[in-house]
Amino acid sequence: MTNIYQEAFGALHGGRVLDVATGNGGFIQVLLDSLGGYTEIVGIDSTERVLASARQTFQRDNIRFAQMNAERMNFADASFDTVCISNSLHHMANLPQVLAEMKRVLRPAGHFLINEMYRDGQTETQLSHVHLHHWWAAVDTAQGVTHHETFTRQQIADIAGQLGLHAIAFYDYASLEDDPKGADLIRELDGIIDRSIERTSGAPNEAVLRARGEELRQRVHTVGFHSATALVIVGEKSSPEYKL
Repeated sequence: MTNIYQEAFGALHGGRVLDVATGNGGFIQVLLDSLGGYTEIVGIDSTERVLASARQTFQRDNIRFAQMNAERMNFADASFDTVCISNSLHHMANLPQVLAEMKRVLRPAGHFLINEMYRDGQTETQLSHVHLHHWWAAVDTAQGVTHHETFTRQQIADIAGQLGLHAIAFYDYASLEDDPKGADLIRELDGIIDRSIERTSGAPNEAVLRARGEELRQRVHTVGFHSATALVIVGEKSSPEYKL
């Protein structure tokens, strides 16, 4: 998994790194495996439950976590050398505000990293992931949780383009080597689908959501599953003296 990330991040010394919407810290592990170096990593998320899991996983003095609203961060301007967000652009209620906050706390000439799955141009096995993810978004929405369907590749590129970064590089990452119908994989996905179906209980559209989940279970068993391709973006925040 780390080859493309090592290509994208290997030459970077992250310095003080902010991981927005860190969840259980999955992208922090990618950073540890691929960054050329770092001094501190701070992960923020709005949900304390997932942060508790992250704290258990990363018990290091220079990795810490804080519950925080990404739309209103409690950090000073230009206080991070690197900011990043992974597979969370489509989870934001006010994405422009989150991105503006990330840019505010990033120092001039600091690096802005985006890692985001996209929905178009996927293989049939990868489309299983896209369809599942969109169903998960519908289940979350029914529970009052902000979760939109995923973007297209061009939409993600446009989002990055609107940040006014320079020296932007784009990398596409897909992993299609594993057996898409492996027994362990199918068993894991069945469990995830079961838990998602349980979460539909009491929703106004419960029957529709449950039926959609069972249809997707059948697809996974018949077609298989691979993770969708992600777009990895690295850009630099313009320094005051930088001119286009």
